[in-house]
Amino acid sequence: MNPDYGGFYMKHRMLGGITGIALSVTTLISMSACFPQDSSDRLTQITLNEVAHSIFYAPQYVAIENGYFEEEGISLTLVTGFGADKVMTSLVSGDADIGFMGSESSVYVYNEGSTDYAVNFAQLTQRAGNFLVSRTPQPDFNWDSLRGSTVLGGRAGGMPEMILEYILKNKGIDYKNDLTIIQNIDFGSTAGAFKGSPDDYDYTVEFEPHATLLENEGAGYVVSSLGIESGYVPYTAYCAKKSYIKNHPEIIQSFTNAIQKGINYVNTHTPEEIATVIAPQFPETESKDLVKIIDRYKQQDSWKDNTVFSEDSFNLLLDILESSGELKSRVPYEVLVNTEFAERAK
Repeated sequence: MNPDYGGFYMKHRMLGGITGIALSVTTLISMSACFPQDSSDRLTQITLNEVAHSIFYAPQYVAIENGYFEEEGISLTLVTGFGADKVMTSLVSGDADIGFMGSESSVYVYNEGSTDYAVNFAQLTQRAGNFLVSRTPQPDFNWDSLRGSTVLGGRAGGMPEMILEYILKNKGIDYKNDLTIIQNIDFGSTAGAFKGSPDDYDYTVEFEPHATLLENEGAGYVVSSLGIESGYVPYTAYCAKKSYIKNHPEIIQSFTNAIQKGINYVNTHTPEEIATVIAPQFPETESKDLVKIIDRYKQQDSWKDNTVFSEDSFNLLLDILESSGELKSRVPYEVLVNTEFAERAK
């Protein structure tokens, strides 16, 4: 073969190959424009463990259903712990990145001597979210009716139980001697136990939707709101281990931003609109009940305007813990609360 011809042949063969590659790349780019890639691989995976799955936490579910977490670059996995003790265990073990529960748990962990303790960075609710349910209708209910009764309460040292004790004490009722509070029923099983044992319990303390479901079934009647009776208290907040916040401040900020968007939505929309958004989170709750429950929570001003956990709120929490005999020693506010992310998210 003529050397010049051979060189000409090789050059054209290489050029043809390069041209083919270029065409292939162009084709792939065109195809990717028509079929966009899943953006989930660009999101940060976060696991959130919540104390309960309740309509009380509507702003959180609005943030999930309206895509606020994705807007902030987060792919959220939601796990329900069914109790603050279980949520804290998950957080400490590293199974969860962020915990959502009553902040009393962070106080307990700190007082136990943990060095990588949980720090609260965003508050969601500012009232208790549970209700006192009676076995019989009591349109003229008075708290003195609890004297001599048996009440299904919550876990000792947990926020629901301490709020109940706090109210009883303010009403002049000795919760240890004037009535019997049952505390050995699992967090998510009290409504079933109350319905199934009509001769054993006179009252139960329930979150929604269980309180409304008991009413619908004629098995119980809401006679009082613990949220209204106890006033403004820092009932639930988001926390993460001190090391996690230090190492991932951008994630904490993005998470807080998403929650703030959820708060903004519930505070500017009707119960009907909110119910439509969060309905996928509660498929077993009828629409009318969902609206009723959301309206009940809105009427009692359950949700904050922002996520800032104030020092006054933290001190009130410590007062409640002291009143219940659950506080070994008071913890400095600045140790267990970080407001920088909430302040930026406002």
